[in-house]
Amino acid sequence: MKKITISHIEKLKAQGEKFSCLTAYDATFTEVISDAGVDMILVGDSLGNVIQGQETTVPVTLEDMEYHIACVANASPNCLILGDLPYMSYSTPEQAYETAAAVMQAGANMVKFEGGQWLYDTITGLTERGIPVCAHLGLTPQSVDALGGFKVQGRDDKTASKILTDAKALEKAGARMLVLECVPSDLAKLVTESLQIPVMGIGAGVDVDGQVLVLHDMLGISPFQAKFTRNFMADAKGSIQDAITLYHNEVKEQNFPADEHRFE
Repeated sequence: MKKITISHIEKLKAQGEKFSCLTAYDATFTEVISDAGVDMILVGDSLGNVIQGQETTVPVTLEDMEYHIACVANASPNCLILGDLPYMSYSTPEQAYETAAAVMQAGANMVKFEGGQWLYDTITGLTERGIPVCAHLGLTPQSVDALGGFKVQGRDDKTASKILTDAKALEKAGARMLVLECVPSDLAKLVTESLQIPVMGIGAGVDVDGQVLVLHDMLGISPFQAKFTRNFMADAKGSIQDAITLYHNEVKEQNFPADEHRFE
């Protein structure tokens, strides 16, 4: 298999085909995910929760991200590797350039960070410097304290309109992809249809271009199972390899997420 690039993901959107993504933080799981045919790996700051035992992603450092991105990249997966920029490491364009450079040098193929139109200049600058950007709207875990907890975003007209406006602005700034987390399915569908760039959802319904889940959630080993996730290892009768393959196939065939995983 050839290495998957952002151009390949863009082509899938243009063809109306779905793409799959899972988080990974080490070489062993990376190899299993890659062998299953999953399109993308997100080395997320969710490692703070599932690896470090933190309550939020806020304590995760740039050094943490570099280490785990390198572990994933060392497995030489076919998947596109997406790396998170950690909390308060991209407050200014100049800071974002340095952080993104470190993440890319660790082995990421693309960087992801959370926020709306205030990131316009940052995204433009990174794009001009040849660093592909994935934006992140909706529930943004690094801002969970400001949001008042892990809550669905965009349920009222005002916040829904802001998410759509921000999404269009971030695409105009040069973002090559967008993650929508925990938003109503109808809003996610509208945003996806309004953008040319691929939109990847987590808790955003089936009408986005691709899906991402935290690996530990889809394997059913996280202490809390959110509404938008599914225990694929139970469906695969305890086989990790089969569970990951099943997830990939269910996303491709638009069987996941189902109605019970969507937010209104």
